[in-house]
Amino acid sequence: MTAQKLTFAKAINTGLRRAMERDPKVMLMGEDIGALGGVFRVTDGLAKDFGDDRVVDTPLAESGIIGTAIGLALRGYRPVCEIQFDGFIFPGFDQITTQLAKMHYRSRGRLNLPVVIRVPFGGGIGAVEHHSESPEVLFAHTAGLRVVSPATPADAHVMIQQAIASPDPVMFFEPKGRYWEKGEVDTESDPLAADSVLDSARILRPGTDVTLVAHGPTVTTALKVADAAAAEGRSVEVVDLRAISPLDVTTVAESVRRTGRCVVVHEAPVLYGTGAEVAARITEECFYHLEAPVLRVGGFHTPYPVAKLEHEYLPGLDRVLDAVDRVLAH
Repeated sequence: MTAQKLTFAKAINTGLRRAMERDPKVMLMGEDIGALGGVFRVTDGLAKDFGDDRVVDTPLAESGIIGTAIGLALRGYRPVCEIQFDGFIFPGFDQITTQLAKMHYRSRGRLNLPVVIRVPFGGGIGAVEHHSESPEVLFAHTAGLRVVSPATPADAHVMIQQAIASPDPVMFFEPKGRYWEKGEVDTESDPLAADSVLDSARILRPGTDVTLVAHGPTVTTALKVADAAAAEGRSVEVVDLRAISPLDVTTVAESVRRTGRCVVVHEAPVLYGTGAEVAARITEECFYHLEAPVLRVGGFHTPYPVAKLEHEYLPGLDRVLDAVDRVLAH
């Protein structure tokens, strides 16, 4: 394996580049993604190398971006759309949920829409209103969409290429607060020759006392919790979901059967969140193995707060560790 140490953003950039080199039908669309390289510079340099007919600066119209991508996909292209910030996706919500998600079903399988929608999501950057949201569960609730979120540069590099190659529409949620974190990335091997990770969770850290389930931005938090718990003599197993829909219940359930306890953490509000689905499924699958109720830790049921209160809203080490303490107290 030839590994490079890349930031999360650069890992996606490199994955996009490889996908565009592999398939001339892959094209990028979004606001300011060309000469500027995107707000987070994820597409930096791609317009220069592939031209403005494949890296398209679009008007500020998310519904138009998604609608155009649907038309291009019907003509054989593989569009990759960038939504500049998570809170800006809602003008395109109608196109995503009523057209993109349903075309394959509506056509009885005759039509595929291989569209990837990249969404920088979550908190951690001290942004203003509408620039820090966690809307992933809204799309996971919509049948016909894959909803995934990488947590490491290595996964980001692989998963963006596998998402682009998928015949299904993929909502690709990128934890923007992790864009500058670095990790080892294998840039030589072919992700398309490997098994797909778009619907498989993985155990990042083995443990025996409690299973801690996370995805996207909270995976790093979960690993820090495991370190803190280990210092106190408790063993936490960390599971990275990677895919929110379809949900890899098998991997999570196998872990919970070993540990007997489960805590789920995400930045989105706890009420009706991804954690609720995980908790329900684990209760069904592992009822006779559970030593305690499945606990959830997440954002509060309020609009995302102003930057100065962000640290109170996001589930940090102390709040997650408290949930681990409570589930172990049973």
